[in-house]
Amino acid sequence: MGYIDEYNKKLVSADEAVKVVKSGDWVAYSHFAMTPVVLDEALAKRKDELTGVKIRGVCAVHPVKVALVDADQKHFIYNNGFFSGNDRKLQDDGRAYYIPGLYGESPVSIRTGQAETPRVAMMVTTPMDENGYFNFSVSNSYERAACEVAETVIVEVNRNAPRCLGGDQESIHISDVDYIVEGNDNPLIEVSSHPASEVDKKIASLIVGEIEDGACLQLGIGGMPNTIGRMLAESDLKDLGVHSEMLCASFVDLYEQGKITGARKSIDRFKMVFSFAMGNQRLYDFVHNNPACAIYPVDYTNSAGVIAQNDKQISINNAIEIDLYGQVCSESVGSRQISGTGGQFDFVYGAFRSRGGKSFICLSSTKRVQDTVVSRIVPTITPGNIVTLPRSVVQYVVTEHGKVNLKGKATWHRAEMLISVADPEYREDLIKQAEKMKIWTKTNKKI
Repeated sequence: MGYIDEYNKKLVSADEAVKVVKSGDWVAYSHFAMTPVVLDEALAKRKDELTGVKIRGVCAVHPVKVALVDADQKHFIYNNGFFSGNDRKLQDDGRAYYIPGLYGESPVSIRTGQAETPRVAMMVTTPMDENGYFNFSVSNSYERAACEVAETVIVEVNRNAPRCLGGDQESIHISDVDYIVEGNDNPLIEVSSHPASEVDKKIASLIVGEIEDGACLQLGIGGMPNTIGRMLAESDLKDLGVHSEMLCASFVDLYEQGKITGARKSIDRFKMVFSFAMGNQRLYDFVHNNPACAIYPVDYTNSAGVIAQNDKQISINNAIEIDLYGQVCSESVGSRQISGTGGQFDFVYGAFRSRGGKSFICLSSTKRVQDTVVSRIVPTITPGNIVTLPRSVVQYVVTEHGKVNLKGKATWHRAEMLISVADPEYREDLIKQAEKMKIWTKTNKKI
């Protein structure tokens, strides 16, 4: 039987496909811009027929209907490994629960049964190619792992999804698919960054000065990473490489300016390696069938051992708060989950192990809470905030007031360095707190 015949045999409506879900099941959704739409809507319509169905997703870029239709969560419980703005809104209503963990460990956790095994996997893909393969498009984090352990695999085809070349495990064959649903073919949702602030620009300028020819980059989304991209594009740097959990729009600018070649990478030479792409339509057009790009599962992109193999690996990540010990919170404000651990720990650790590598944790020195300005550099992590990075792995910390390298520094020295990049208005109070904590000596600098 040819692939077209098999395709037509497995082609069903979304309403028909979701009938395989039973009460008590775990269901895995594909991630980011590839979060299911028509399958999610169809499953939500079955609310009154089901109880205790658990959904596992990651960073949904559109509202998840199964969570919205069930305020009491008797029918659906929505779980998520990295919160988007939509997921935060659901959390505020008590309709979303965070799954703690290193994102790079997810494929192993799923394959070994340490994470709850999904009985049904629902994956948004590209149309089937001539060889019978559906491509996972711009999200390849652990889609294949979920499909391997699930009893039933359903693909939701989106004809507007770009085809991302591997890499590894970027596709699934029709022989491993149980049901095919043709989706609404909407363009992928674009995720825009906030415009860079003056603080972002100051921080970016401090980091760009640390980047050398042949460096391998990891950037995230936001005003500051985009600013770094623009500054690098205007610099004299050459032969930059990419090994990043996320591919963002800044990389497109750098590639088209001739700054990214990958020629000096130790592994995956000439390839921009990533696990998912999220940004604007220009980015989605760029990755489509582009042999300069290679999408891998997240246990490869986020493996500290793999990251470290590229010389001069540069890791740039944002933080919410850091204390005088060097502990970093990057994912929550009190008990409110903002994002997730993601790959921050892996890239901070992996970049340091890279020959000539550097990791940078970036944050503005202050933030506004209602009508009050407070310091982001604090004596100890605010109670309720989650420690994303232990003090033992943190290397560079950068604010608009400077950059410091905490590696190998004693507690008094760390306190001195961190206070030196705090907002001047709060330094005296931080010194007093450091004295109470016994991490300030009589010989410390008067900052």
